[in-house]
Amino acid sequence: MSRTGFLAPVVTATGAIALWWWLTDALDIRPFFLPSPPDIVTAFRQQPRYLVAELGHTVASTLLGFGLAAAAGVLIAIGLTSSGLIQRATLPLLVAVNAVPKVAIAPLLVVWLGFGLQPKIVLVVLISFFPIVLSASAGLTSLPIELTELSRSMAASRWQAYARFRLPWALPQIFVGLKVGATLAVIGAVVAEISSPQNGLGAVIALSSANADTPLAFAAVLLLALLSITLFYTVVAVERLALPWARAVTG
Repeated sequence: MSRTGFLAPVVTATGAIALWWWLTDALDIRPFFLPSPPDIVTAFRQQPRYLVAELGHTVASTLLGFGLAAAAGVLIAIGLTSSGLIQRATLPLLVAVNAVPKVAIAPLLVVWLGFGLQPKIVLVVLISFFPIVLSASAGLTSLPIELTELSRSMAASRWQAYARFRLPWALPQIFVGLKVGATLAVIGAVVAEISSPQNGLGAVIALSSANADTPLAFAAVLLLALLSITLFYTVVAVERLALPWARAVTG
């Protein structure tokens, strides 16, 4: 990232925080309704170990769920694009599963799987895998006719064609789905934690809101934002390392 590309978001974030601080001070907004940035910093400094420990729980469920969603999404996309019959038979089911409100499923997952890590991971997978499937499917079906003819001229089998031609060609699209899924994975973890507030930053938000501790809730929200940004740009960094040629082509 260039120096300008790094400074631009920093300047924007600093300006937003300054405006937020000024508004809460100028309008004399009580911290109960909207805490100022110093109130949030104070809340974090009062319980840093607690917040960091809960962040660790959220990171664990997010990363495990996102990893499973990425693997399952690519494999499902390969299955869908390998046969028109399979795609017609299963795609409506996947759309139906994705359309079900995940907030409604979260309590049922607790009943079925208990209060541990498993229901959180399952909910993260359910929320984040669908855009990965769609993006990977779009990439796998967009192979140019020239490469299709080349694979046939080499007498490549179906799976050799996927490994040597379709998957490499689809990688930019797959990474699009992964970047969308990365942010959704954090949302899935928070939804699960709020539905069963045992641990994690979602539980911090639920419990602190119930106790009218708004600054602590905002501290947890900001940590979640930082987690989402970190995960997103980690995927971006992996994409740049894996696909340097894609960046050169697209500029």
